[in-house]
Amino acid sequence: MKLTNDLGSDNIRDLVFSLAMPSMIAQFVSVLYSIVDRMYIGNIEGIGEIALAGVGVCGPIVTMISALALLVGMGGGPLVSIRLGAKREDEAENILSTCFIFLTAIAATAMVAAFILKDRLLWWFGASEATFPYADEYITFYLSGTVFAILATGMNSFITCQGYSKVGMRSVVIGAVLNIILDPIFIFVFHMNVAGAAIATVLSQLASCIYVLSFLFSDKPALRIRIRKPELKIIGNVCLVGFTPFLIIAFDNVMLIALNSMITKYGSGARGDMLLTCNAILQSFMLIITMPLSGITGGAQAILGYNYGARRPDKIKRAQRWILFIGLVFCTIMFLIAQLIPQYFIMIFTREPEYIEMTRRIIRMYSLAVPLLAVQYTIVDGFTAMGVFKYAFFLSGARKAAFFIAVFTIPAMFDVINIFYSEPISDTFGPFVTVLFYLTVGRRMLKKLGEPVKA
Repeated sequence: MKLTNDLGSDNIRDLVFSLAMPSMIAQFVSVLYSIVDRMYIGNIEGIGEIALAGVGVCGPIVTMISALALLVGMGGGPLVSIRLGAKREDEAENILSTCFIFLTAIAATAMVAAFILKDRLLWWFGASEATFPYADEYITFYLSGTVFAILATGMNSFITCQGYSKVGMRSVVIGAVLNIILDPIFIFVFHMNVAGAAIATVLSQLASCIYVLSFLFSDKPALRIRIRKPELKIIGNVCLVGFTPFLIIAFDNVMLIALNSMITKYGSGARGDMLLTCNAILQSFMLIITMPLSGITGGAQAILGYNYGARRPDKIKRAQRWILFIGLVFCTIMFLIAQLIPQYFIMIFTREPEYIEMTRRIIRMYSLAVPLLAVQYTIVDGFTAMGVFKYAFFLSGARKAAFFIAVFTIPAMFDVINIFYSEPISDTFGPFVTVLFYLTVGRRMLKKLGEPVKA
């Protein structure tokens, strides 16, 4: 894999692999941030299971911070790729500069707001009397690194959209490896327990942030950050494009909140806390699927955006076929792991037989339609890459709506454990709608793109 890629002339298959694979690896490694934290927390003697449930309740806040980063990163990155494809480099650099300033302002505002609202949010997101102290301790320390987390994630998109796939991967690997090293030191050596896990994560995010910004401010990339007066028009366009991936992540967040809340409501005390712990492990497992998958489709967005700007629908279609192929292979492998040997993943977090058996059961339920996610991600992220945000929002919304209906309906009619069938229901309905839409509206859009531009 090359350090850089020519988005206009490289072979499409090679280009997809050279961009998608490092991005997939980077996202897989980034999952280690949360998994390593939860792994060590789950093994804290005496409090592991209940502390893990508390950290699981913090998940929506952490996810929301990532969503803010993607609002700008996924909004500005495709616009930069499209401008590069149209040979409008100066406009691309203006977008980069404006996005950096905008993202910095968002990060500072989000940190202050989260500190003010954190207690209320934790109760709202499903904390119980037993889990709240651990959730509060973790999130209080975690929020101190909000600026680092948002800048590292958001600005990394402007590295990969220029074709610097291995640099983008390296920025994530640096933080994840540092987190793996620091977690046991702060948790067990310094006896800081849940707080130690959060502090280790903040320091790791700081390292990633420094690496990303040092690269973008240097002379190495084709486009570098040159501080200019931010343009409101650019901010508006970035938000229009980025609003779809932002809402997708935000709705994922609301889905997790709804799931936790319904588990707490119908789980009856101790059983509810147990299911919250199992759900925290389940969501960690699902991150190993969804994050690398989004790395595959997101890493290749630069190809789609560039060729959309260059008006080359044939290359867009070839790229999408290869993106779908890689996604299907990956999702099929993860589906087999989920159905056949999930216990080996669960045992990283807990050795309690009751928790292992319960979590194994819900992982198998939750992952029944995982292979279909490759179709959903390829098409939805493809529309986002080409700036067609309204299509991406509609298709993602259809899948989310199916999930919400199932989450609120199933536990009211059946035993609460059946709530975990909500995911395969939505993962079947969503791709079905998405494929029908692509075969009609999507194909017409690409056909029109290939028509000669009228003078």
